[in-house]
Amino acid sequence: MEAFSSSSASASALVGQLVPYALTLFALLLLMEQLSYLSKKRHLPGPSLVLPFLGNALLLVLDPSRFWSLQSRLASSSPLGLSTNYLVGRFILFVGDTHLSHLIFNNVRPDAFHLIGHPFGKKLFGDHNLIYLMGQEHKDLRRRIAPNFTPSALSTYTSLQQLIILDHLRSWVSSSSGNPIPLRVPARDLNLETSQTVFVGPYLSDDDRLTFAADYNLFNVGLMKLPFDLPGFAFRKARLAVGRLVDTLSACTAKSKARMEKGEEPRCLIDFWMQETVKETLAAREAGEGPPPHSDDKEIGGHLFDFLFASQDASTSSLLWAVTLLDQHQDVLAKVREEVAAVWSWESDTLITAEQLRGMKYTEAVAREVIRYRAPATMVPHIAAKDFKLTETYTIPKGTIVFPSVFESSFQGFPEADRFDPERFLEGRQEDREYKKYFLAFGWGAHQCVGQRYALNHLMLFIAMFSTLVEFERARSEGCDDIAYVPTIIPRDECRVRLRMRCERFPRLRMAMG
Repeated sequence: MEAFSSSSASASALVGQLVPYALTLFALLLLMEQLSYLSKKRHLPGPSLVLPFLGNALLLVLDPSRFWSLQSRLASSSPLGLSTNYLVGRFILFVGDTHLSHLIFNNVRPDAFHLIGHPFGKKLFGDHNLIYLMGQEHKDLRRRIAPNFTPSALSTYTSLQQLIILDHLRSWVSSSSGNPIPLRVPARDLNLETSQTVFVGPYLSDDDRLTFAADYNLFNVGLMKLPFDLPGFAFRKARLAVGRLVDTLSACTAKSKARMEKGEEPRCLIDFWMQETVKETLAAREAGEGPPPHSDDKEIGGHLFDFLFASQDASTSSLLWAVTLLDQHQDVLAKVREEVAAVWSWESDTLITAEQLRGMKYTEAVAREVIRYRAPATMVPHIAAKDFKLTETYTIPKGTIVFPSVFESSFQGFPEADRFDPERFLEGRQEDREYKKYFLAFGWGAHQCVGQRYALNHLMLFIAMFSTLVEFERARSEGCDDIAYVPTIIPRDECRVRLRMRCERFPRLRMAMG
């Protein structure tokens, strides 16, 4: 017993002796982390002191609007248009200057910048999604994706989009009953059903759609949480949900291949894609070769999820801002209604044709201005693969997460950029051509959004049908139009509106489709 007591006392004494050394080592590590941050920050504006490891991650999670507003203000105060911060052990650089953003977009290559989509995107999306490909491999995949966005394909999607928009508008009006309702969740549901139907519609059962929606919600929640990949944490749930979503999309790919091998007509995006893939696969088989690259079901499922991520929340953001800005600018709303009425009537019980949509030049200008004025994906994160000399006085350190700000660029270059003015995009002024380099909402360079025409058509159809069929009024409150990050930007009040039918009845488009 005495020996045991003596041993315990010796161990306690040893621990007591080691504690000061451990504390000293810990303090040294913290000091080294702080000095490393300051050496990367150099003369740029940004916090001088950051919390160990976490940095300012808590502020980003708890109040992302305040976090990014602060980065924007700091960048505006800098001659270079740059600001810095520190998040979960990573040094970050915010880029507010359009010229410098172009340098980053134009240098996506193995030895410069890698597009990552999200600061911890590879953990969420895997390593093989479209956003991570570069060089010839990226070009080859974009070539294979091109059939998804031909005029014929877009015309098919336009029909599907209108049917879904109509169903949801009918539901929104019924839910409102003259009382204000927030449109964020209804708009998100509209877009999720649109994405499901347009991308893989015939291959999803009703149960599949419910599971799909639940998993996408888990993914969306995890995007805004700390990247702790541990059981019970939202980030882990998001990562697992992505795996299930990709599996579902992979199964849809296999079903589409089987239909296209039978020579059936394409009914959704994956059909247009697989129609060409099946032709190439059969040609390779006849030549005694293996399957063509980028034809594996699982890989294609991953790329479809990339489409979903790129379109879903960005489209929800644009729909909400379209309603907000049309309510603020009644003169614009009146012009949209006049233009739509000249080519399409709800009484016709027919769909807006692709030709009619192309003729709605003012409505298209409104859609483009909504996207410029409130660019939904405000930033496009990249990571520096090596030290990169950005300016004469600043070199981006290797490993930095770089955020070129699409939002900041939208308010540079354009005349009276702070004013919502759709006519800037009409033929008479052609600001979309003269100031093209400032319009970065769809990206720039090799990774520019391949589906931007599809996204623009969707917003145009929504504006045309919503304006024509629905009478609406914002339920205004203090700060309701302030920007909130969720992670794309939306009005802070989630766009609360009163809705009622503007027409005598909703079009019977489903009956018209036979």
